[in-house]
Amino acid sequence: MMNQSLKLFTVATLAGALAACGGSGSSSDDTGSTGTVSFDVTDAPAMEFSNVTVSFTGISLKPQNGEWVEFSFDTPKTWNLLDLQGGMSEPLITDEEVPAGPYSELRLLVDTTELASFVTLKDQPDVKKSLAVPSGEQSGLKLKGEFLVAADTTTDFTIDFDVKKSIVNPQGQSLADYLLKPSLRLVSNLEVGSISGEVDYATINQARNSDETQANCTEGYEGSAYVYQGADVIPTDLNVNNEEGNPLMVVPVSLKDGDSLYSYKAAFLTEGEYTISYSCQVDDNEIDDEIEFDGTQNVTVEAGIETEAQTIPLVN
Repeated sequence: MMNQSLKLFTVATLAGALAACGGSGSSSDDTGSTGTVSFDVTDAPAMEFSNVTVSFTGISLKPQNGEWVEFSFDTPKTWNLLDLQGGMSEPLITDEEVPAGPYSELRLLVDTTELASFVTLKDQPDVKKSLAVPSGEQSGLKLKGEFLVAADTTTDFTIDFDVKKSIVNPQGQSLADYLLKPSLRLVSNLEVGSISGEVDYATINQARNSDETQANCTEGYEGSAYVYQGADVIPTDLNVNNEEGNPLMVVPVSLKDGDSLYSYKAAFLTEGEYTISYSCQVDDNEIDDEIEFDGTQNVTVEAGIETEAQTIPLVN
């Protein structure tokens, strides 16, 4: 199956023009010209949740010069997004024929009725918390920005939900216990690579406990790798209410079987330069936290390749 080139875009802004390789790249004004598309869904990991279940009921695509192309699912496609991490994904639609040409928007329809979509917390794994999506059932989760479906070929896309950025705990009266205000990325499977690495948490924890000038690691928390787009980025905490300076994703580390090192994998990254850093202090995603970082380094991502970062703490 031939994939097409697609640049990353977010809910709010287009990060780059989307271009297809191969095929004619003709406009949807060309009568009878079609291409096929596949859309998968994946998730960047979260820390405080044990389950983030979202029930998708359909997907719609908007050609720039045409009417919405809608796909309604006979049966909702429901997944715990936390199962879709480290490069795992599930298909929303596969090899569906659509008009060729430029598109301006994509929408995902979500069912939030009667806990069809819900979250559970790690410290309350048996208690389902309601999850609401503003306009999720009517107009859907919107991803605005141009992308191109080339004629006579197939384009494979992956939609990345970042739960850490997307789910907020509203204050006061709200539609539900938690709100899904998605931070979504759309990438071409042909253009993405990944970064993997290891963290010596025990060494970092001991060093911080013995140094009064450093903040201690948060008790019961082994930390996360922070991924920033671009080289030589000064790492900062995540605050969904502040659009500037946020990491692209925050990936919790996990203990490898039979090993003393913790590992992480940041997947579905478009080609380019990234800054990686690590913090063992808990980060509230709705406020500015003065957390400290270890092991900041630059990493280059290439399509189709899993790039290994240096082990943290860095060795001089």
